[in-house]
Amino acid sequence: QVQLVESGGGLVQAGGSLRVSCVASGRTFSDYSMGWFRQAPGKEREFVVAISGSGLSETYADSVKGRFAMYRDNAKNTMYLPMNSLKPEDTAVYFCAAKHSPIAGIAEYDYWGQGTQFTVSS
Repeated sequence: QVQLVESGGGLVQAGGSLRVSCVASGRTFSDYSMGWFRQAPGKEREFVVAISGSGLSETYADSVKGRFAMYRDNAKNTMYLPMNSLKPEDTAVYFCAAKHSPIAGIAEYDYWGQGTQFTVSS
């Protein structure tokens, strides 16, 4: 089992920046690729970004390219998602996820955190 705990949500104005984090426990962190997903009110959960177990490969949704930059610190079992140039449409509950694979894929994640909410005001 892998336990994931997100933090860093809140309220930010459009154009601002925010960083959310996810701490993992339970297994060797570097054996897992990690991802961020989000779910806005009334919408389905969607992929945001993923990173390989080594941290050397990332995959981004088109909607966040150039604004979000995921990275991980395997020594601290933590991954980070700094977000810049935030837009109201980025408002959502953000979930971190893990899967036992070296590849930063966009689906088939096995473990999920509880989510952290942040709102971007216009």
